[in-house]
Amino acid sequence: MKRLLYRWFSSFSAFQYRLDRRFTRAGSLALSVLGAAAVIGLDTNRTVGYQVLTLVLALLLISTASSLVFRGHFAARRVLPRFASVGVPLTYRVAIGNQTSRRQEGLVLLEELADPRPSFEEFTTAREPGEERRNWFDRKVGYPRWAWLVSQKRGAVVPPRPLPPLAPSVETDVTVEVTPLRRGHVRFTGLTIARPDPLGLMHALKSIRLPQSLLVLPRRYPMAQIQLGGFRKYQPGGVALASSVGDSEEFMALRDYRAGDPMRRIHWRTWARVGRPVVREYQDEFFVRHALVLDTFAAPDDHLVFEEAISVAASIAVSVETQESLLDLMFVGPETYCFTAGRGVGNTDRLLEVLACVSACHDKPFRALHRAVIERHDALSSCVCVLLAWDEPRQELVRHLEALGSPTRVFVVGRRGALDGLPPHVHRLEVGRIGEGLARL
Repeated sequence: MKRLLYRWFSSFSAFQYRLDRRFTRAGSLALSVLGAAAVIGLDTNRTVGYQVLTLVLALLLISTASSLVFRGHFAARRVLPRFASVGVPLTYRVAIGNQTSRRQEGLVLLEELADPRPSFEEFTTAREPGEERRNWFDRKVGYPRWAWLVSQKRGAVVPPRPLPPLAPSVETDVTVEVTPLRRGHVRFTGLTIARPDPLGLMHALKSIRLPQSLLVLPRRYPMAQIQLGGFRKYQPGGVALASSVGDSEEFMALRDYRAGDPMRRIHWRTWARVGRPVVREYQDEFFVRHALVLDTFAAPDDHLVFEEAISVAASIAVSVETQESLLDLMFVGPETYCFTAGRGVGNTDRLLEVLACVSACHDKPFRALHRAVIERHDALSSCVCVLLAWDEPRQELVRHLEALGSPTRVFVVGRRGALDGLPPHVHRLEVGRIGEGLARL
């Protein structure tokens, strides 16, 4: 039964998509009038609805025949920016080349995005937020869940872009606006040049395959620069991590070159004198290193809470000063990850790129994150934890860090009611009021 419903929903969504692309707004209105006239015009003796039905049907048939004759031939180039941000509209450039000998007018540019329909496994395992409050029929059939999944997987909104007149054999630049709806990669599969028929009811379509992707960074909230405590700690191999800003490099001795040594450490004068490669060796460094610990152990129905937690982590990463310190982003996905930025190792944009692609972890216990953080504790000056709950495993992690003497700041993201009873030193961030909570810090 579920598979049958899935196929029906999938087919209906595909049909609706093609209908929206093919018909203009006037054409959609004509379809509605056609349906209404078909209902009220069944009895030809009592109503004249059949006359409206005949007229509208004739207009649609003429428009359909006209839309089949479109001999345009086009080429296109899309120039996307490197990044975008959730909910922030941006413009990009598309170059359209008219490869015919005729001037083309009245055209519309339609972008084609990747299919947002979920898989059968996603449809059967996902849970719409608040689904338990729906009636029995909606829960069993699952169409509200289908519509929610499609909206979540739809990457962006790109309104139709009317094109200026295209001269023959000339490339014309136009700007297109896109509003990203979610983080991650928004995948473009192509674009379509649409030409309305003379009656303005249907589009004649010319599709151009043009696959590209745009990385959408998580939403960030404005907040003051976060102040983290802690002292400098010994970093094995620290010179390789340190930039020219901050601690100076302390020269220790010369030694023979070993495979993997960077070229910048070669001492050329000694090499010329002794006839073999020699490198400079430096003492390891002590400097500040912070950890940003992200809780990815979200329940299937806590999608919104998880997305807000990623936005909080992105906001904190941007607010931490990394010119003279390192920031480790730690989380658990298919495996345990640690990405570092600061002191020339990488900039904050790299962490935002990682956060744009983080997914929830459902097959590992929270203990995996606890173990990973404690294993790196000796090199960490302080920790910032962004948690999805305040249960015993998460409290145990915070107590362990505090027992080891590590300054720790804790942020718990959740819905109203789930944040009651938090201790005073824990920052509570309520879904829907995240910006207010971070602004008060």
